[in-house]
Amino acid sequence: MKLSICIPTYNFGQFIGETLESIVTQLEPEVEIVILDGGSTDDTEEVVKGFVTRHPAIKYVRQQFRGGIDRDMARVVDLARGDYCWLFSSDDIMRPGAMRRVLVEIASGMDIYLGGMTLCDRGMATIEEHPVLGSPWGSVFNLADTEERQRYFECAQTTVALFSFMGVIVIKRDRWQAHKLDEAYVGSCWAHVVRILGMMPDGLSVKYLGESLLRKRSDNDSFMDRGIVHRYAIAINGYNRIAGDIFGEDSLEARHIRRILADEFPPKFFLSAKLDCIRSGRLLDIKALNRLVQTTYRDRSLRNCLYLVTYRLLPARLYQLAKVVYKSMRLVLRRA
Repeated sequence: MKLSICIPTYNFGQFIGETLESIVTQLEPEVEIVILDGGSTDDTEEVVKGFVTRHPAIKYVRQQFRGGIDRDMARVVDLARGDYCWLFSSDDIMRPGAMRRVLVEIASGMDIYLGGMTLCDRGMATIEEHPVLGSPWGSVFNLADTEERQRYFECAQTTVALFSFMGVIVIKRDRWQAHKLDEAYVGSCWAHVVRILGMMPDGLSVKYLGESLLRKRSDNDSFMDRGIVHRYAIAINGYNRIAGDIFGEDSLEARHIRRILADEFPPKFFLSAKLDCIRSGRLLDIKALNRLVQTTYRDRSLRNCLYLVTYRLLPARLYQLAKVVYKSMRLVLRRA
């Protein structure tokens, strides 16, 4: 078996049918689809079994408990048989031709192939191409080599380059299996990142494909159940922890991780979150948000200083008014 499409899922019955349809139309020999259902309480099982009856290449395993994304991602790879595993979300859409592209690429034997993605809204209307790596398509890096790793981190534009989003990662299964799940990171959402970065001392070759492999459904984040501030904390605190644990707080890699987080979380994100907290009366969340802002912009730079000043001095309601005015002006200009 050359390739396993590995899909952990939980209560995505509304979307997984569209996801599977985009994959089964591209199936080739030596490709399987492995789905691990973490105890869904919606119609996920019914939807998936409808595909299983028509496509024997689909393996569906249902467990009676919710393992969480860290454990479920690890287990779905355990269930796979492919030389390579393409980790895939159960609400995204594989682009036509993407599977063929991946099958051609994996013949070169790299440890990881990192693709691009197209951001869409919840209804799958295109928003934009998501930046990943400021390096030419087809670039290859050996992250075990200090200079190449630092060059890779310098090119990284978003945390997707640091393996945050599983849907664009195609990984050699035996390399993944050789590094065990780190129990200390179970529940963080980033156990897979730690597992991948843990491969570096033994050599970790990464090829950046660049080309968009999928259409990612936004506004459907299953980790938003505890609010936007908690969701931001998962990313910000999680990647700061990874930076310190794996590279050391003062390393060049850690500084680039903090630079990327500051890029991904500009003041407008935090101001919008503060306004949401004010409207809903979640004052404790504002305190947590203030700590996240301080963490995100803590490195000394002109950009971070401006970001801190903007967040601290610009009232959230004034920011909202500015957004409304800006949108109105854009609408007027479009009609002119």
